[in-house]
Order: sequence, then structure tokens, then C-alpha cells
Amino acid sequence: MATMKIKKDDLVKVIAGKDKGKEGKVLAVDTKNNTVLVEGVNIVHRHSKPSMQNQQGGIIDKEAPIDISNVMYLYKGKPVRIGFTGEKKDKVRVAKVNGKLEVID
Repeated sequence: MATMKIKKDDLVKVIAGKDKGKEGKVLAVDTKNNTVLVEGVNIVHRHSKPSMQNQQGGIIDKEAPIDISNVMYLYKGKPVRIGFTGEKKDKVRVAKVNGKLEVID
């Protein structure tokens, strides 16, 4: 399986879907399903009955996962493609900016 190019705590921009154009921080990455959970994006409503944890019950708004292909990494405020350079232990993520590779982390 290929390495995921988007990681937790990355800033991303949504490039497709109902929330196109929104930006947010990645809260979680699901490598098995190729989805990401982005803060403030793809909000869904969950109806919950009163329980011990939630005494009130009611409608709860929360983020739902979106496909990783629908987001792009934000590098210096602009969406860019991500790649890797190096082998094994020297492998680092790089942003592909105007034909050049710039190390991200």
C-alpha cells in the first residue's frame, strides 16, 4: 500500500464536493478507506437520544470523512501537489511548486 501524502494536523483545501473552497486542519486520516476528517468541512447532523453522556439529547453537528482525493495540501497559503524524495530513512515529503521541490517537514 502506498504512503499517504496527507497527514494529521496538515492544513488542506477542499477542491471538490459541496464544501469546495473551504480550508481546514486534518483531524484524522483513515488509510484503509482513503478518507480524511477535516475540521469544519462536510458537517452532518446526528439525532441522539438522551443518555448518561448526553443528558439533553437532540441534534448534534459533527464532521464526516471525505475522500482524500478531494483535498489538496496548503503550502504557504496555496494548494500544491505532494511528493516524496529520498530512500528508506532519508525519505521526506516535498511540495511541488512551479516545477521545483521544496521540503515540507
